Amino acid sequence: VQLQASGGGSVQTGGSLRLSCKASGINFRLFPMAWYRQAPEKEHELVASISDSHTTVYSDTVKGRFTISRDNSRRTLYLEMNSLNPEDTAVYYCNTNSKWGTHWGQGTQVTVSS
Repeated sequence: VQLQASGGGSVQTGGSLRLSCKASGINFRLFPMAWYRQAPEKEHELVASISDSHTTVYSDTVKGRFTISRDNSRRTLYLEMNSLNPEDTAVYYCNTNSKWGTHWGQGTQVTVSS
């Protein structure tokens, strides 16, 4: 299983970014997916998740600003991030679980400056 994340970058407060995560090695449409993030000296945080039936769940810190989605035909997971603020600065990871274990993408850095 491989998860290839991309789309991070540096933006100013109020800006937007779109993260992507391309999956291989799994029948993508059958797997729930998630985005996590980790800021310096902070715990790993679940940002959002999406089930195989497209049910979504968001952390309270991003609800109303971030949108998780998936394109099963492209085996790709997305995270649309709007109204970014410095507290969103972190490395963002895509994630899924299979019978072989827990799988993480390599992480993509998001930096929001004030």
